[in-house]
Amino acid sequence: MGTHLRIGIVAGEASGDILGAGLIKALKKRYPDAEFEGIGGELMLAAGCKSHIPMERLSVMGLVEVLGRLRELLKVRRSLADHFIQNPPDLFIGVDAPDFNLKLEGWLREKGIPTVHYVSPSVWAWKQKRIYKIKRTTDLVLSLFPFEAQHYAPTQQSVAFVGHPLADMVPSRVDLPAAQQQFAVEEDETIIAILPGSRGSEVKYLAEPFLDTARWLSERLDNVRFVIPAANEHRHDQLHTLITEKYSDLNIQLVMKHSREVMASSDAILIASGTATLEATLLQKPMVVAYKMAGLTYSIYSRMIKTRFVSLPNLLADEELVPEILQDEVRPEVLGEAVLRALNDDAYRSYLAGRFSEIHAQLHQNADERAADAVEQLLKSRGRL
Repeated sequence: MGTHLRIGIVAGEASGDILGAGLIKALKKRYPDAEFEGIGGELMLAAGCKSHIPMERLSVMGLVEVLGRLRELLKVRRSLADHFIQNPPDLFIGVDAPDFNLKLEGWLREKGIPTVHYVSPSVWAWKQKRIYKIKRTTDLVLSLFPFEAQHYAPTQQSVAFVGHPLADMVPSRVDLPAAQQQFAVEEDETIIAILPGSRGSEVKYLAEPFLDTARWLSERLDNVRFVIPAANEHRHDQLHTLITEKYSDLNIQLVMKHSREVMASSDAILIASGTATLEATLLQKPMVVAYKMAGLTYSIYSRMIKTRFVSLPNLLADEELVPEILQDEVRPEVLGEAVLRALNDDAYRSYLAGRFSEIHAQLHQNADERAADAVEQLLKSRGRL
């Protein structure tokens, strides 16, 4: 079929957009005429992907929250499947979003289209039997973390550990003065980054507790500034309205995007559990991780989780490096005390920096190129190159 590749690709949220864009760029370096289409965010679009709908329409988290959007999500998935079955690509790549992508991958694989799932679903945490569904639907899993492949041994799934692109992007040492210069940080000013998540549902449940914590901290700290990066215009508008209506008395700076720069310039971070915690780890920043969701969703998830930890830094270290504060414990006095420790305990901060540095070295694998290598090998094995 030559080197004029056509690849279907679907990402469902900001972290997947980063991964998808990096992989598209790595493959385009090898095959400049390759075409990519499916669903992607701004980064994937900039890399040359045609998106059938805005990626934001897939960015929903939680069992209960999904129910309100289920009909729309099913319609989108069926439409994509029909499109790719009628116009078969050389390969389909589902980037994370397993509840959406695995079913789609299964339909396409049944029609002879090779499929890749980029980011191993959390089979090590819950729903371990998904490995059998993944084996049925996916020719290759690209995993971000080294401990994941062992969990697929029962099915002999093809798994390639590629490392994490963020570990390739983030320098091993952050120049704090240079980072703070971007935000005109005063010499005696304390900067606390607040990241309540990139999804609307996350901001719904975490923004107010996080901002209540900011008020709690402002009563106990001198010259403190809270900087909040908004993931997109929707989150910016959502947060701006909330801050204007209820928190205008606080020293809060709301910025559009630039989450890495905000975290790099901070002294400590209050953050929603998710991919951003990995970025904070790579930046070697003390953090307090929290998560809150609909009560019914949490009740179901909490019975299904099989791991000791939920946050990536703790999972990767296999120890409780950072506090994890969940659901009903997400209160200002609990979060605030944890943030104060992150700011003031020098021995703890030093230990974190060392362990975070080890994690960085482990994940720094030139992930985009390794992922492209694995995809290229699959294409060659199927006669697509």
